[in-house]
Amino acid sequence: MNTNAATLRVAVFPQANAVTDALLVLAGAGLVAACAQISVKLPFTPVPITGQTFAVVLVGASLGAIRGSASLLLYLCLGVAGAPIYAHHDSGWSVITSASGGYIVGFLVAAAVTGALAERGWDKRFSSSVGAMLTGNVVIYLIGLPWLAVVLNTNLEKTLEYGL
Repeated sequence: MNTNAATLRVAVFPQANAVTDALLVLAGAGLVAACAQISVKLPFTPVPITGQTFAVVLVGASLGAIRGSASLLLYLCLGVAGAPIYAHHDSGWSVITSASGGYIVGFLVAAAVTGALAERGWDKRFSSSVGAMLTGNVVIYLIGLPWLAVVLNTNLEKTLEYGL
């Protein structure tokens, strides 16, 4: 294992090919789908608390910007196509156009950002790893919260109460 590699993917598979990359992208989408099922629906918000955000930043940091965002694009597309992989085994375009949709779109961007930070060495020390992961979470909220506000037609206070 190369401890100076840009990402975990490069450390474990330094000579990866298209098949390896495809399997890693599929595994990343699978991890996010599995973590989506770790879900708690709260009575005061339409957006469940899930394990997805953890999986999203982990996939981004492990696979890098391109492969990480490809994993989340695959996740998004499979869910829209009808695979029951979103929280509570939901699927379809209706999830994307719901209050939760912005968070799912934000996952794609967050994986890319977290992956780019990891490729620049932010995953080498605990403090910068935490910074990269928090940055990914902020990206998710920067996309998810305005989406939630538009879908639910809420003010800032209610949006933060429902979605943060």
